[in-house]
Amino acid sequence: MKVLWLQASGCGGCTMSALCAEAPDLIDTLAAAGVEFLWHPALSLASGGEVTRLLQALEAGEIALDCLAVEGAIARGPMGTGRFQMLSGTGRSMLDWVRALAPKAAHVVAVGSCAAYGGVTSAGGNPSDAVGLQYDGAHPGGVLAAGFRGGLGLPVVNVAGCPTHPGWVTETLMLLAKARLTEADLDSLGRPLFYAQHLVHHGCPRNEFYEYKASALQLSDLGCMMEHLGCVGTQAVGDCNIRPWNGEGSCTRGGYPCIACTAPEFEEPRHPFTETPKVAGIPVGLPADMPKAWFMALASLSKAATPERIAKNAVAPRVAVTPTIRKPGGRR
Repeated sequence: MKVLWLQASGCGGCTMSALCAEAPDLIDTLAAAGVEFLWHPALSLASGGEVTRLLQALEAGEIALDCLAVEGAIARGPMGTGRFQMLSGTGRSMLDWVRALAPKAAHVVAVGSCAAYGGVTSAGGNPSDAVGLQYDGAHPGGVLAAGFRGGLGLPVVNVAGCPTHPGWVTETLMLLAKARLTEADLDSLGRPLFYAQHLVHHGCPRNEFYEYKASALQLSDLGCMMEHLGCVGTQAVGDCNIRPWNGEGSCTRGGYPCIACTAPEFEEPRHPFTETPKVAGIPVGLPADMPKAWFMALASLSKAATPERIAKNAVAPRVAVTPTIRKPGGRR
């Protein structure tokens, strides 16, 4: 499968993340699956006139385009011209190129939440009028129409994340190359289910504290960050804690709350990322798959049953109380 990768309005962080793929690395993984880049702005040697001629040949249908991958949001400004971001040397905007090439592609992939939904690029007043490929925030219809389909029938595949996990990128491209990704394998927002069927909460190293509702009070504490520090891992999709970055890292493992970066409009939660909005002391955002009444009843019981070790460690920057191993017969 031949992939054309374009970088639009964004930080390039999804490419940086993808390059952190390990055992094997990004290039070896894709090569083994028969995936190759026609051009990638950070990885390919071709530049200038060579790239312009390639783009023109793809647009004319002289070269088959198996997959168009776009990283970063698409700037539509000013006034719908897209000229806030020109594709250097071509005299045409990125907006124009994406709209010209997407219908030629067998598949279109949005790499990262900016390309998928607008993401951080569209935050604030959004002066560049940046949107995602097939979504404007949570609303269908971005640069491409809500009903857009690639040449082989799929909508835009949204590999959302900020940045997206290297495994999500490589698995998506490999599944497309082997014709193993269908529309049934995407969720309602176009995200591949192989990672979107999980919650960030799954595998979180702070789950013992969560079970007892033993909460951290500041970012350096070991406890659960849901109650006070804005963590939405129980609502956000992603397998970040099941297969962490580089085998080690995730936001919650690094001591920072999950901010649901795989979701549309995560960039503007209307409150500080590290604060939990509450009504009458009750967090507004509760676990996605649990009724509020159940959660409150279980939370009360859990807090009442919290072991001293967990209660003290939750508000400490390191383990303050170690587990006590009981011997047979109840003796310590």
